[in-house]
Amino acid sequence: MTLLLRGARIVDPSQDLDRQTDLLLADGLVVQLGDAIEAGEGVEVMELAGKVVTPGLIDVHTHLREPGQEHKETIESGTRAAAAGGFTAVACMANTEPVNDNRSVTEHILSEARRHSYARVYPIGAITKGLRGEELAEIGQLSAAGVVGISDDGRPVESAELMRRALSYSRHFDLPVIQHAQDMALSGSGVMHEGAWSTQMGLPGIPGVAEDAMVARDLLLVELTGGRYHLQHLSTERSLQLIQEAKGRGLQVTCEVTPHHLLLTDEAVFESGMSTDTKMNPPLRQESDRLALLEGLADGIIDLIASDHAPHHPDEKDCEFSDAPFGIVGLETTVSLCLDRLVAGGVLTLSRLIDLLSCRPAQVFGLEGGSLKEGSAADVTILDLEAEVTVDPRSFLSKARNSPFGGWQLKGAPVRTILAGRLVEP
Repeated sequence: MTLLLRGARIVDPSQDLDRQTDLLLADGLVVQLGDAIEAGEGVEVMELAGKVVTPGLIDVHTHLREPGQEHKETIESGTRAAAAGGFTAVACMANTEPVNDNRSVTEHILSEARRHSYARVYPIGAITKGLRGEELAEIGQLSAAGVVGISDDGRPVESAELMRRALSYSRHFDLPVIQHAQDMALSGSGVMHEGAWSTQMGLPGIPGVAEDAMVARDLLLVELTGGRYHLQHLSTERSLQLIQEAKGRGLQVTCEVTPHHLLLTDEAVFESGMSTDTKMNPPLRQESDRLALLEGLADGIIDLIASDHAPHHPDEKDCEFSDAPFGIVGLETTVSLCLDRLVAGGVLTLSRLIDLLSCRPAQVFGLEGGSLKEGSAADVTILDLEAEVTVDPRSFLSKARNSPFGGWQLKGAPVRTILAGRLVEP
């Protein structure tokens, strides 16, 4: 298929490009970028005046739940949700059943992703066997099977010695060690951020220092080993400062932040009447943390935005707050939330947002895409900055509905994705 995208505003931070021009895609690649490209015989033309074309967006933190938890999500439903949300690629976490700690599970995930072809899928392998934190997984086999990083996401690597070995051994395969930073002894049985609101509601809290202490330990181990370290869903001001200091020392450290930590605080738990859709881990933090994260986005300390798409069956969330599982869905809300509250809100330029959602994810994890340079993969996201959106979880293509953003009115939305030069129809 040969496809000509004509007259769009093309925003590609990898080329420092933001202007109206044409883009020609053929044989799964970007063929030409320039003004007034002629449409030859057999070329399909999309007239996109008034729209924005960007390198395909990439979400490096999702839970597709397959294999083993298909009642929550499947690779098919999750990648359909990704395409509807403007993402041409996702990385999926290892906490499946069975855990993605061996070649066969990785190969199953990749096979299912190819079969459905709504978005590229990049598996993340486990750091430890069974996510038990006792013994390293077969990282070499996982790397050969196609994982792009290793993580026990949902569980931190509590043993400092095991984390040290993971950081050292992963260097042989140039894989980032991706950490859910949480000192479990400090977080205990907490269900939301420890602060005034948890006290008022009588709920056990998770203090910010539970994240900070683990990040501080990990960064000492990164310095010792020279390994690559990626901090997931950073949520506190102090952790951000620690990451900034580590980068200043030249360590191979990157980090991500989620839309919900950028836009909501622990007060949302109270305001929602303790809706379980406001329960996630790390929890929604206090306002000073939220403001620090916004500043970290604007000044470049934070490398990328990821959804931490964590689908649950509605019955699992329909219970008391303390008993509900952590997590919310985000694949179908992330882009509109960012366009409305961050770009239109004056926090970020559109180019900086695309860098956070496409270029940097590709660079950090060594993925295809993240650029519209000639010869690059023809993965494209088309945005309408004027589209009016009301978030309605009932309309999600994901199997899950657990979103705290239901009813939010937003401006700006993804309208189409193109994967390897082919229009995706989710």
